[in-house]
Formats: sequence, C-alpha cells, structure tokens
Amino acid sequence: MRPSRKFTVVIEQDEQGYLVATVPALRGCHTQAKSLDTLMKRIREVTSLCLEEDGNPPGALELVGIQQISV
Repeated sequence: MRPSRKFTVVIEQDEQGYLVATVPALRGCHTQAKSLDTLMKRIREVTSLCLEEDGNPPGALELVGIQQISV
C-alpha cells in the first residue's frame, strides 16, 4: 500500500451554484458537485486517477494563502 499524500484543494462556487474543486498541484485535476460531501468524494476519486495517470508528479505545493482581487 502506498503512503498517503496531502494535496491542497481549492473550492469555489460558480454562478449556477455548483461547487468546483481544483487540486493546483495536479494539472487537469478538478470536478464539480452540488453538495460539499459529494464534491469531496469526487475530488478524492479524481485525485487518485490523476496520480495513477501522472505516475509520480512533482512534490506537492505548500499553500501560502488565497486572495481575491477586483479588476
């Protein structure tokens, strides 16, 4: 059994009310759902699939912070 790895998940809400989760450390690793419970289940599944496909991606990024800006 492989040791578990930790990844930062960014969660946002779109204009239709869907929650969208992204793992910034893994290219193309994102999913969406209407509820947080479903979203977390799906992002774990997608993260596992991305790790299988990528083999051994570079080390995980450390979250420094999140900012919102207006332009």
